[in-house]
Amino acid sequence: MLQKTVIQEVANHQKTRVLTIDRGYSRKLLLKLDLGMKNHALIISGIRRCGKSTLMYQLMKKTGSKGFFLNFDTPKLYGFDIQDFALLDEIISDAKTKILFFDEIQVVKGWELYIRQKLDEGFRVFVSGSNASLLSKELGTKLTGRHITKELFPFSFEEFCGISKKKPNKESLKQFIEKGGFPEVIKSENRDILAALVEDILYRDIAVRHNIRDIQSLKHLLTFLASNVGNLVSATKLTKILKIKSAATVMEYFGFFEDSYLLHLMPKFSYSYKAQMINPRKIYFIDNGLIDAISVSFSSDNGRRLENMVFWELRRRYSELFYYNENGKECDFVICENNKPQKLIQVSYEMTKENIRREADALFDAMNFFKMQNGIILTFNQKDIILESGKRIDVIPVHKFQF
Repeated sequence: MLQKTVIQEVANHQKTRVLTIDRGYSRKLLLKLDLGMKNHALIISGIRRCGKSTLMYQLMKKTGSKGFFLNFDTPKLYGFDIQDFALLDEIISDAKTKILFFDEIQVVKGWELYIRQKLDEGFRVFVSGSNASLLSKELGTKLTGRHITKELFPFSFEEFCGISKKKPNKESLKQFIEKGGFPEVIKSENRDILAALVEDILYRDIAVRHNIRDIQSLKHLLTFLASNVGNLVSATKLTKILKIKSAATVMEYFGFFEDSYLLHLMPKFSYSYKAQMINPRKIYFIDNGLIDAISVSFSSDNGRRLENMVFWELRRRYSELFYYNENGKECDFVICENNKPQKLIQVSYEMTKENIRREADALFDAMNFFKMQNGIILTFNQKDIILESGKRIDVIPVHKFQF
């Protein structure tokens, strides 16, 4: 239990900092947020250090900086429990505001009940924090019908160019697929931040939270996945390769990695949900720079870097992404909306005499399967058109493609 004076002191100190801090580059997600909601809490979910706290500062600026802000992840508030919310209520009452911004509130057990209370009292509530404790699927049972969750990712290519004041061309694209999009790394060039981030996620968000004692197996699996970005993986095969006791354990670890936004395992397209579940999945890591902090073998593979970058550009915009694999041919991305295939995209760093037939044939096969007339091949810096049997493939440089 804490004292009111301690909570007030922390709030005052943080308010001064929030009002004077450089709020950084304005994120594109800001344009998609409804700041007038009163019946729903707005939850910002995403991987650690992707800019959630900065986004909260930007939200405060957009609302006129009249709200009450409190970051619970500070040593002076360690030990804050559900009883201390009564003291917080008094401080908020003195602040005479109906807008609340809470950062890392998930460290307090029972915080969901308090948020519901404030919503019932007519407050507008904005919450951000480490995604491992703010997953929408968990909140579904705790804030049923009272929250809207938005995902924040590391910088997109467009945002990278914006903050770096670069034009979107092949030079800036090369830099982006090598550096990645974590804000602190772009600003400081200190890649040690990424190694520390991986350790934080492995230990604090996964091992401690899920009571995992076999940390080495967890690390070995993550390293293996980082070395196989863009490849297909199955839990059964990995139990033999990595000597993990069961496929169920591997699947459980997969879930922990995805929940923390470290990676995404993309399923094969099938009209059967069961087939989607049993087929191998393709691995994509949240950020190219982060993979470098885990895997040495990834550092010089520009093809996989480009494909990984394209996946996350698509993931920002679409929730239904699959790969196509039929007739021995594979197309990288099937984009669906409301369970209906809408667009087909193949990624090839460079189209050469050796691979052009393979890449085009795979895409044409997918176009025939889905009865589509058009397909896209994204490249590093090549532009072309391929026509065959009335069907058209547009070859487009990634930096010129309108995602």
